[in-house]
Amino acid sequence: MNGKVFGVGVGPGDSELLTVKAVNAIKGADVVIAPRTEKKEGSVALDIARCYIGENTEIVYQIYPMVKGFSEDTSAWEKNKAEIMAMLEQGKQVVFLTLGDPMFYSTYIYVYNRLKEAGADIETIPGIPALCAIASYLGRSIVEGDDILSIIPATVSEDKLKKALATCDNAVIMKVYKNFSQVVDNLDEASMLNNATLVSRCGLPDEEIINNVAASKDKKLNYLSTILTKRD
Repeated sequence: MNGKVFGVGVGPGDSELLTVKAVNAIKGADVVIAPRTEKKEGSVALDIARCYIGENTEIVYQIYPMVKGFSEDTSAWEKNKAEIMAMLEQGKQVVFLTLGDPMFYSTYIYVYNRLKEAGADIETIPGIPALCAIASYLGRSIVEGDDILSIIPATVSEDKLKKALATCDNAVIMKVYKNFSQVVDNLDEASMLNNATLVSRCGLPDEEIINNVAASKDKKLNYLSTILTKRD
């Protein structure tokens, strides 16, 4: 087996934010894998990286069910792993695209573990997480001095959210969409609402910045939405 897998972080949305190493891996790929869910057509990661993909590069979509813990039904995962391993047996260079950073709340982590266990030659190329890009775009720090930062997926239980907010100076809340109103209420309770800014689809053409988060709590959001805040 002479093929190799590259897990490539494409950053939050701006194609110019990919590293040189990421671009070189994409340009040298025989196959580019674009992960997506059952509910969504296309791939945001693929759209970001498309300008670097060669004309002769094969693009393969793989569906990854979004189930908590990724353990309820492994059939799709095993199918995708077998497909990638077959590519490696053919000596192909395979790039697996992922939003942000591959090791940061990413489907790729579970792909990596399965491929590594199967003996695949695999290399991970980091990308810029949305929170770092958002902070730079807004011109505000994420942490300073001795600040304690909590990075929280908004999908956690309300109890865990409350505990995380109670023990930090600054917070980044990711994947804010279904329970936006609840998150706003908890930020208010933790005295972290006045300094909150929400950015949806950072770096993409339809990027949206919301500074008055409290007034927007009933707004319908895209799943690529992140809040940066600090204690009042």
